Amino acid sequence: MGPLGQYADRIHGYFAFPKLEGDISNRMKFRGKEKLVWSLNNYLGLANHPDIRKVDADSARDYGLALPMGARMMSGQSDLHEQLENELAAFVGKESAYLLNYGYQGMVSIIDAMVNRKDVIVYDSESHACIVDGVRLHLGKRFVFPHNNIENLKKQLERATRVTQETGGGILVITEGVFGMSGDLGKLDEIIALKKQYNFRLFVDDAHGFGTMGPTGAGVGEHLGVNDGIDIYFGTFAKAMASIGAFVASTKEVIYYLMYNMRSQIFAKSLPMPLVVGALKRLDMVRKHPELREDLWKITNALQKGLRERGFNLGNTESPVTPVFLSGETSEGTNLAYDLRENYNIFCSVVGYPVVPKGIIIIRIIPTAVHTLDDVEYTLDAFTAIKKNLSEGKYSSGEIVDIKETKEV
Repeated sequence: MGPLGQYADRIHGYFAFPKLEGDISNRMKFRGKEKLVWSLNNYLGLANHPDIRKVDADSARDYGLALPMGARMMSGQSDLHEQLENELAAFVGKESAYLLNYGYQGMVSIIDAMVNRKDVIVYDSESHACIVDGVRLHLGKRFVFPHNNIENLKKQLERATRVTQETGGGILVITEGVFGMSGDLGKLDEIIALKKQYNFRLFVDDAHGFGTMGPTGAGVGEHLGVNDGIDIYFGTFAKAMASIGAFVASTKEVIYYLMYNMRSQIFAKSLPMPLVVGALKRLDMVRKHPELREDLWKITNALQKGLRERGFNLGNTESPVTPVFLSGETSEGTNLAYDLRENYNIFCSVVGYPVVPKGIIIIRIIPTAVHTLDDVEYTLDAFTAIKKNLSEGKYSSGEIVDIKETKEV
C-alpha cells in the first residue's frame, strides 16, 4: 500500500479525501458541521466572488464545455485563447505566453520539451512533485542542490558545466518562487546573479507567487525586482485565480518552440472556452482590484505575527503560506488534527511522517482575502490550546484515531 496507503482504511474520508461542502469561503461544512477552513488556496477569494460566478455561469451558457473541440494545434485554437496568452505575458513582463490545460501536466511536459540528453538539469531539493516527475523523464544528467543552498548550487553548476563542455548541451536551473509547503521564497536574486559566472537558463515555478507576490501580483520575480532574469516563468490558475489551467511565459522564440514540442498540449484537447473566459475575468480582477491582495496580506500578517508572538515556529515563510512546526510523532499529529476539527471546528492540513521527517508535525495554514481578523483571533487561541495539549502528552495515545468510531453530526 505504500507509506500513506497503509493507513487508508482508517483515514479515508476524514484525513484523506475529506469532503468539504457548501460555498467556497472561510467557513464550510465538513460532515454536517460548520468549520473554519484554512486549507484552500483561494488566496484572493475569487472562488466564490459574485462577479466571477456570473462570468463563469454566463460563459458556460454561451459556449458549453465542448468548445473548442480538439487540440490547439489541430482545431482547438481561438481568438480568446490568444487574447488570454497575450494578457498573461504582458502581466508577468514576458514577450509571449502559452496556455496549459493543467499545471502539473504542463510542468512535466515543459521540462521534457526543454532539454535533451546532452543537457543538464540542476534543481532545488524541495521542488514540487511535478518538477521532480519532469526531471525523472530527463535522459541526461541531473543534479540536485539542498534547498536554497546557493553555495551548493555553485558546486552543482560547476559539475553541470563540466558535463556540458563534453556534450555540447546547456544547463537548465529549476526552482520555485514560493515553496508551497514551507512558504519561503526561492533565492531568485542570488541565483540570477550567478549568471555572470555560469551559463544557464532559469525556470521558475511560481504557482503560489502568481497573483499574491509583488506590487501588482506579478510574482516573486517582481517582488524581488529580478523579473527580467527569469528565462521561463510558470504560473497556475489553481491558486490565486481559483480555477483550472496554467501558463508558461518566456521569449517568443521559446514559447513558439514549446507550442510545437509540448506533448501534453499537442495531444490533448484545448482548454474549454468557459475556463478561458473565466481566466480573462480573473486576471482582470487581479489587475484592477489590488484591495484583494491587500486583504490577503492583512490576514496573513495578523496571523503570522500572532503565532510568532505566542511562541510558534513558522520557519522562514515570507509568503501567505503559513507552516506551523511542532515536535511530535505522526499519531500525535493525527490526534491533534482530530481535536482541531471536532472540538475547535478548525479545518486545516496537518502533515507528519513520511511527508516530513520523523518527529515533526506541520500544520499548514492558508490565509485568504475572505478570512477575517476574528477568524485569526479564534485560531490563535485554539492553537495555543492544542500546543499545550501536545506538550502535556494528551495526543500521545500511540494509535491513530479510528475515524470509523466517530459520530457524524
